[in-house]
Amino acid sequence: MRVCVADDKDDDKLTDPPGSNSPGPSDADSAEHEEKRKKALSFSGRLRAYFLAGILVTAPLAITFALASWLIEFVDSRIVPMIPLRYNPDVYLKEYLGYEIGIPGLGLIVLLVFITLVGAMTAGLLGRFVIRFGENLLNRMPVIRSVYGASKQILETVLRQQSSAFRQAVLVEYPRRGIWAVGFITGRTEGEVQNLISDDLINIFLPTTPNPTSGFLLFVPKEDLILLDMSVEEAIKMVISGGIVTPPDRRSAKLKGKPVTGSQETWEERWQESAADRTDRD
Repeated sequence: MRVCVADDKDDDKLTDPPGSNSPGPSDADSAEHEEKRKKALSFSGRLRAYFLAGILVTAPLAITFALASWLIEFVDSRIVPMIPLRYNPDVYLKEYLGYEIGIPGLGLIVLLVFITLVGAMTAGLLGRFVIRFGENLLNRMPVIRSVYGASKQILETVLRQQSSAFRQAVLVEYPRRGIWAVGFITGRTEGEVQNLISDDLINIFLPTTPNPTSGFLLFVPKEDLILLDMSVEEAIKMVISGGIVTPPDRRSAKLKGKPVTGSQETWEERWQESAADRTDRD
């Protein structure tokens, strides 16, 4: 019987038998490489998130600043050259400092003061006489009278009757049943259109996305309208963004669990219920 004794040097040469699951040097390298790759991906993901967050903060500020700057420069370029030199503060600043500065917003301030003075003049008897005389001249011009009359009527409706212009956001089925669109109430239908229809109609302005200044005028029976609790400003933001910006539902839990479509409630009942819900929240 022969006995074999292995020394320490032979232990270093021992290898795992075939089929062993012990990780070798190549498996450890792969795991380390995978860990580094995950860290790199997580770092790039954080950088991307920071970049997008920066865009969300800076883009609205940049757009607002650019539009304000363009408006001020546009008005200044038209109004400042019309100011007499003796009343232009830029002239005195140039003589005092030795170089021209150009006060930003000077033309805009002058325009606002001028509009305010014109409004004050029209409140008097002489101002009303001048306005009527000017309107009579414009009404005799074939093309200008149409433009002036339409623009005056729109501005009077928006500025003098703010409570009745775009006073409520609604849902209306358009262009077919089952498809809903956001619209705005501009008033009750009157005149020939209402007299030809037996239903009580409401004037609805249906804006387009992303330009809400264009759209369609619809005469919709008030029973087919669903009143929205969101404000007009929130509804306009939703239209402009194409639904990306969606205002939260601030209604009470009672109204949230009560669908309006298919309900037997009348338009007046839905209006009163929505108004009571807003009053309770306030």
